[in-house]
Amino acid sequence: MLLRHFFLFTSRSAALRRWMERWPAALRLTSRFVAGARPEDALSVTRQLNLSGISTTLDYLGESVTNLDEAAAARDVYLRLLDCIHAQSLQANVSLKLTQFGIDISEAACRENVAAVARKACELHNFVHVDMESSDYTDRTLALVSDLHEHFPSIGAVVQSYLYRSERDLEELIRRKIRVRLVKGAYDEPPSVAFPKKREVDANFDKLARMLLQAGNDPALATHDEKLLRAAIKFAAAHGIPKDSYEIQMLYGIRRDLQSRYVAAGHRVRVYVPFGDAWYPYLMRRLAERPANVWFVASNLLRK
Repeated sequence: MLLRHFFLFTSRSAALRRWMERWPAALRLTSRFVAGARPEDALSVTRQLNLSGISTTLDYLGESVTNLDEAAAARDVYLRLLDCIHAQSLQANVSLKLTQFGIDISEAACRENVAAVARKACELHNFVHVDMESSDYTDRTLALVSDLHEHFPSIGAVVQSYLYRSERDLEELIRRKIRVRLVKGAYDEPPSVAFPKKREVDANFDKLARMLLQAGNDPALATHDEKLLRAAIKFAAAHGIPKDSYEIQMLYGIRRDLQSRYVAAGHRVRVYVPFGDAWYPYLMRRLAERPANVWFVASNLLRK
């Protein structure tokens, strides 16, 4: 738990981020978890994963933009991504964050930026997930997704099992038939809003997963926790829920063995593929989530 808090704390350090993202040796440690700097890199990874029966969701890394020009530039990257996915007949969709689309500067501008991506996804019969960030953004994120879903059913939300409020939020999203990706959560939250113990987060994930499997609209279970996935799969089988009615989602570069195993067993598997230069906060949260990733990074830094 201390290691988790350490990496989540460092993920917010602007000075350390500037140093790390300019350090040449850092390229070695990011290559396992980040597809590359360019959209073309993410598309290339997608083609490779598609050959293995795995679809992707592409995330252009970048958070907390400082002006609306940066937000518009991020929007345009996503619009081009959707066009490329369609033109190349790839099995991929996209995921975005509202802080990258300008929500801290102008909620109205952010809404228009996200609407443009959702509209494009609708036109191309694709899909966009709006990632969930810290609990400071939960209400605004769910409100925006719910509003846009009335016009663009190609937009979905993310629910974090470490928040106390998530069962109530999930009930409303299910009622609205909004597609949901269920995750544990990767931000440093106070015990006033989030379960402080891993076993409590896991128990809530299991509970919410069952809700989604029974009543959700094409839900995604996003975790590398084999115990939780086994429980969800067992529950689905026991209730006659077909494998093609839900997705198992994992992160690029993590538990490739599990990804292949679930594909071989006939499950739908989607991998979250990030790309871009602004990789530091993302990587720190991945290290916080899974201690085994720390040793992988350390070995890459020490390797000549």
